Formats: sequence, structure tokens, C-alpha cells
Amino acid sequence: MKFSKSSIQFRSLKPPIFKINHFSSSQTQTNQLDNVGPMASLLKTRSVVRFRGPDTIKFLQGLLTNDIRKFHEPVGDEKSSLVTPNLPASSARSLYAAMLTPQGRFLYDMFLYEPPRSDEKLDPSGSRPGTEPKQDEVELLADVDSSVLDELVDTLKKLRSKVDIENVGESLCCWQRYGVDLHKRQPSSSSLEDPESASVGWGGAIDPTGSSSSQGNSNGWQWHKDPRLDCLGFRGIFPSNTTPPMVEANTETEEENYLLWRLEKGVAEGPIEIPKGEAIPLEYNLAGLNAISFEKGCYIGQELIARSHHRGVIRKRLLPLRFLDQSGKEVVQKVAPSSEVMGMKSGKKVGTVTTAVGSRGLGLIRLEEAFKGSGNLVVKGEEEEDVKVEVVRPEWWPREWFLEHQQAAR
Repeated sequence: MKFSKSSIQFRSLKPPIFKINHFSSSQTQTNQLDNVGPMASLLKTRSVVRFRGPDTIKFLQGLLTNDIRKFHEPVGDEKSSLVTPNLPASSARSLYAAMLTPQGRFLYDMFLYEPPRSDEKLDPSGSRPGTEPKQDEVELLADVDSSVLDELVDTLKKLRSKVDIENVGESLCCWQRYGVDLHKRQPSSSSLEDPESASVGWGGAIDPTGSSSSQGNSNGWQWHKDPRLDCLGFRGIFPSNTTPPMVEANTETEEENYLLWRLEKGVAEGPIEIPKGEAIPLEYNLAGLNAISFEKGCYIGQELIARSHHRGVIRKRLLPLRFLDQSGKEVVQKVAPSSEVMGMKSGKKVGTVTTAVGSRGLGLIRLEEAFKGSGNLVVKGEEEEDVKVEVVRPEWWPREWFLEHQQAAR
């Protein structure tokens, strides 16, 4: 299978416009997100693809970086993405994964969900669970970037398989629920339930329908904890003609606010922020974002990923950035994507800005230079003065990643 290598695109947006009523007029852009309660955004940059057929798991298992077999393998309660605590062991309900070129470069990312089964929905009367699903009924929904939707569907349809692949973006849409308060209320890193919705439902003994209703509605649509990081909140696919549960008028906000929330955590998403055909997945931290299984069998592009992983040292990584003037104040719209980041002492290029939103951004930076101290990095200005670049140390990074930059500096 051959994939075309497309040109790199970078994302640059104006500072987000805050339209929810949690903020005072005196708060800065940064403080607004630091103090905001739960927000929810309709993700217009994402769309939905449906995979259906007996070979769905096998088909995706050979294409994607994560272990898709988890959708059919029983897991314990601590990994269940449903809510009621008395729910029996079930298979995974959401995964994050990527599709690569044969050379191991990034192509597409996707969030995979097992849609609500018929026995997890209410019957037409609304008084009891629906019918048992068919044994050979296999269906998965994928939340994908809208800019590559048609290309992705066309590419997958060219592969021979017993899988029906359909663009269902007109009838289904993607949402994200996030915010400081929501993150703080999560009971533990291993729990996949939404604490705010845990008290809603039917209760009882074994109650998948009640569990479904507590996170979704009578059609069984659910919020799932974001499979990448706890601090990113909850994500889900919902019918386009309805507003998801837990979303109120005063908490719905523009998608750009979710983008800023992600950037501050150092998380890229989609083939614009993770350059299609160019990006090395481990440099963009996809292993730390639970997108890669190193235990599964072969998939397209695995060789480079395995070799880089077992070598043990990643010299460049994607990092959150702040853009400052010479006095240390944040500056807005002074840095463009693809700008080179220079080391003040060495005078050499140490990285590239990949995404810029207001005073924040993401950059692929050499680790030996990233943490040398304040004032070490700049973006050279052509007509105006240089802009200082401050690297933000992500709280979620594994400890060994910080050891890598010490090894790289030797």
C-alpha cells in the first residue's frame, strides 16, 4: 500500500474568543483557562467514520498503532469507561490511535469508540433494555480530522476487506468536555467515569442500560474519559441533532478554547498540528498519550517505532511554549508557525514552532536546549525585536522523559 507524502501544514489562529460567563473582565487569557470551570466544545474540525463488518477488528489491527483487540477483550472495572460501580467486566469502549506511512511517519490520528449496543439502549417504551445484539455484530466509530476525512475514507476503501466504511459526519458529531474543576473532581487516574454524572442513572444490580443513561441519553450515547490524559477531560460522539448531556448554555464555548487548553498541556491533535507524512510519532509524544501499543503484532510503520522505542533516547519532543517580550510579558500574534527557535548561547537552531495561538504554542524542540533556563530560546524577529520563547514543563510527562534530555546533553 502506498501513501502520498503531502506538504507540511501548520496551525495558526487568533487568540480564542471566550463566550462563556465564567470570566471577569480583568482576567487575562491565561488566567481565564487556569480558573475556569467545566466547558464543552463542539469539535467542528473533527468528523465521524463508521466501520462495520465481521473483519473490523482484524482490519484496523493491521493498520493502527494501538491494540484494537481491546474492544473485544474483557477488562476489569478499573478500565471500564461506563459509570455505575456495579457494572461487570467489559471490553474497552474508547482508544486513541494513529495510522502511519510504511516509513513510520504520521498520517492520521483517530479516537475509536464502540457505539452503544442495542442492549445498552432503552427500548421504544423507555422502560427496559433493548434486545441483545447479534454475536457477529462488530461496529466501531472513529473521530477523525475533518480536513483529511475524504482522503482517509478513500484510502481505506481501496483496501480489500469485509468491512463497510462510511462517512457518518452528517448524523454524528464530536464533543469535548474539559476544564480545571472537571479535572480536579476526577477521583483517580484509573477511573474512566465522569464523576458529575455518576449519581445519575437507574442503579440496581447489573445495569448496563442505567450506566449508559447516566453518561448519555435514552439512545445510549456516552461521554468517555479522554483516552490520552486525565487533564483533557471527557470526549464523545453524539447525534448531530441533540446537545450532549452535561452541556448547558453557560458552559458551551468555542472550539478554539479547547485548542488553547490542549496547547497548554503540550498535546497536538490532527495532521495539521502533527505534520502529515513528516512527523515521527514518538517525538510528538504519542506513546505517552496512549496511542501506541508496543506489545501488539505488526502494523504499517511499526519497524521505525519499535526501533526508536528500544533505542531509548528521543532527542526532540513536542513541548508547550509561551511567547514573551524582553521584559517577560506575554506577547500575542508575534510568532508564526514554522518559525525557527534559536539558542541564544549557541546561535544555532534548536527547534521549530509548529502551532501558535495568541501567546501560546507548541514546538518541536531539542531536549538538550529546552530546559537550560529562562531566556535561552528566542524566535528572531525580522523587523521587530526578538521574541523570547519559554518552554513549559508538562506535568503529565513521565519522569524518564526528563532523563532523556540529560543524556542528550552529555
